[in-house]
Amino acid sequence: MKLSSELRQFSADIGYEFKDPGLLITALTHSSISSATRSDNERLEFLGDRVLGLVMAQALLDLDGKATEGQLAPRFNALVRKETCADVARSIGIGNLLKLGRSEMISGGRRKEALLGDAMEALIAAVYRDGGFAEAQAVILRLWNKRITSVKADARDPKTALQEWAQARKGPPPNYVELSRSGPDHAPQFEIEVRLHSGEAAQAKAGSKRQAEQAAAKLLLERLGA
Repeated sequence: MKLSSELRQFSADIGYEFKDPGLLITALTHSSISSATRSDNERLEFLGDRVLGLVMAQALLDLDGKATEGQLAPRFNALVRKETCADVARSIGIGNLLKLGRSEMISGGRRKEALLGDAMEALIAAVYRDGGFAEAQAVILRLWNKRITSVKADARDPKTALQEWAQARKGPPPNYVELSRSGPDHAPQFEIEVRLHSGEAAQAKAGSKRQAEQAAAKLLLERLGA
């Protein structure tokens, strides 16, 4: 099996040449177009998530030899979460290379955060299966380089930080409510309100519920001066 010129260039861009080109093609194949003769990237995604986690854990330990587990955990979560994987995928143009079924293409699948994050994890696994751990580690460290060195000392996501703020004051967890959903299916907009038991609240809009919840939590933390 030979790669197209576009995929050969992509391989060059990420700094890895596949001995088995089929692994790269599978990593870029979404389940919406899979068949009995064409595998999708879900199994690779499962493996890639674990490889990424190991590489990030080791990188963070090497970067800060004095950090406690409690300090390392939020930094780790910030580097491996789906949003970060999707950001890395965008930076190397994975969206344009995804093999999607017609329904996913129509609904804007090339821009969907979940699909991009999954494909990034699948790509990591493809490199791992093709070249071993050292090669996968090298690719990950190249692609995540600035993110690793610039991850915040306190890298908790806003939802976690707000929940811990409430718990520290003996309150129940924040409550998130979907106020509205608008826009077409391929580009929805969600408006979410987060409210504390004490009455403080904030609203935010984003293209996914998770993003809107995080944005609302961040806004409320800022209002609280937390």
